[in-house]
Amino acid sequence: MKHIWIITRRELGIFFNSLMAYIMIVAFLGFSGLFTWFLGSDVFFIKQASMESFFNIAYWTLFFFIPGLTMRLFAEENRSGTIELLLTRPVNDWQIVAGKFLATLLLILVALVLTLPYYFTIASLGDIDHGAVWTGYLGLILMSSAYIAIGLFTSSISTNQIVGYLLALFIGIFFQIIFGFIAGYTSGFLGQALDFLSISTHMDSISRGVIDSRNLIFFLSLVFLGLILTESNIQKNRL
Repeated sequence: MKHIWIITRRELGIFFNSLMAYIMIVAFLGFSGLFTWFLGSDVFFIKQASMESFFNIAYWTLFFFIPGLTMRLFAEENRSGTIELLLTRPVNDWQIVAGKFLATLLLILVALVLTLPYYFTIASLGDIDHGAVWTGYLGLILMSSAYIAIGLFTSSISTNQIVGYLLALFIGIFFQIIFGFIAGYTSGFLGQALDFLSISTHMDSISRGVIDSRNLIFFLSLVFLGLILTESNIQKNRL
């Protein structure tokens, strides 16, 4: 655990020293705040004490932002050759992957914590479903974890950050849109399987305050698969 935390602190330092963390947090708060309070189906438009507007925009904002955070984690090190220096350190492949994953997740958590004033303000305006709010945040964390794992994988197979970003979006869009869209026109076992693979299906369930074991299995499986594939690519770099 000590080595994982060392890698985590290293990556967090890179995020903040390069202004990437500040840009991401400010942009995330700007987009989410704008749509929560002023644009579209904002709180005042729907006239309900609800965080639905925030969760709807955060669902899409994180989808586009997370690949931007993960694209450099391995791609830049592969390009510059610093990955070879990292691999010579007394850390194993899993510790490297876990450290980079944890650093990105912590950055997302910081951004989400900074949106809590939205929750407290809306709660002061009327009766709010507190359970649905907290499960909504949990859903965003689980979704972010899955996309971070996917982003790590695409970054690990590329030496170009833009390629890593586009690959992460390409894979993510299947879970974000395509599987759910096809499931709507497919029946039987295939339709059920595609519906299960749709992130929106699980997010809709969680946002209603329902935490089903299938939701947890889905997200944790995506995280596990993404991290295992990333570790496999790192092992190839050792050979």
